[in-house]
Amino acid sequence: MKSINVGVIGTGSISAMHLQSYQKHANANLLAVCDLNEERAQRAAEKYGATKIYTDYNELLADPEIDAVSICTWNNTHAEISIAALNAGKHVLVEKPLCRTVEEALKVQEAVKSSGKLLQVGFVRRYDPNAQMLREFADKGEFGEIYFAKASSIRRLGNPGGWFSDIERSGGGPLIDIGVHVIDLCWYMMGRPKPVAVSANTYRKLGNRSNVRNLSFYKAADYDAEKNTVEDMANAMIRFENGASLLVDVSFTLHSKDNQQSVKLFGDKGGFEIDPEVVIVTEKHDTIINIQPQTDNKGFDFDAAFQSEVNHFISSIENGTTPLSPVEDGVEIMKILCGIYESAEKGAEVLL
Repeated sequence: MKSINVGVIGTGSISAMHLQSYQKHANANLLAVCDLNEERAQRAAEKYGATKIYTDYNELLADPEIDAVSICTWNNTHAEISIAALNAGKHVLVEKPLCRTVEEALKVQEAVKSSGKLLQVGFVRRYDPNAQMLREFADKGEFGEIYFAKASSIRRLGNPGGWFSDIERSGGGPLIDIGVHVIDLCWYMMGRPKPVAVSANTYRKLGNRSNVRNLSFYKAADYDAEKNTVEDMANAMIRFENGASLLVDVSFTLHSKDNQQSVKLFGDKGGFEIDPEVVIVTEKHDTIINIQPQTDNKGFDFDAAFQSEVNHFISSIENGTTPLSPVEDGVEIMKILCGIYESAEKGAEVLL
């Protein structure tokens, strides 16, 4: 079978997961990398074996040898580059979030339809082996009707600064950066019910807390303590057409004693936790039973999930099948994210 020639656009930190996953795939050929910073592109090409380097993504997209691209750039360029790539006849794997607004999302969706090419949204949590196992359990009725979910992604000190904290480039703060992961994971596990309403709050109380000493945290390559125009924290209740609901809270910084990552879902026949460790809760012979499945990893396996995501992307291209995280899901998640920001701004529930 012919190898799929791939180009990766954007060589910032998250691109390493795409680059190494393509490098390890037997039927993917990492042909090109592109970055505004030529030196950074050169380093990535040398490390992962790409033979072509670009500083203009339009030039990469004009390369007839390239079949598909991963887009690992700032959020404000996701829609623009995705549309250009689709129109150039390339298949697309775009990092989450799909874009910044519902309007942008709908334009990307239209480009997918008109181009006939495949677009996969990088909702990587769906592709983790444990998530796939639990989804299979849910499909087989293990949990019954999943009607309630709770998700927290709390960083006590973790504003990356740089483009992450510049609302023009990011579209938002912790909600659109890390909240999108747990919101999508819960929504996917619940069977992707139609969202109908959101009630939410966002807070800008603590800034980036660059004054804090003795505790390190990840900083973007362009970290600048003076630039911070995003929320510190967001919380929301999302209601779905089938009566199910999701509670979520996320933060870049909060006066919390530690970081907290928690994803829990509840059905009428059983429940389960995904973060921090997988646990299944059920009832046997009038007794509540907590079950810990025996898997390679108790929690989220970063490397395995990204490899699975890239494997699925290549397989979808080869087989002409719709990906597990299609553009339509990217549009629905943008509706939820934008609904949360709108509700917080208005101080009232918003109908989606």
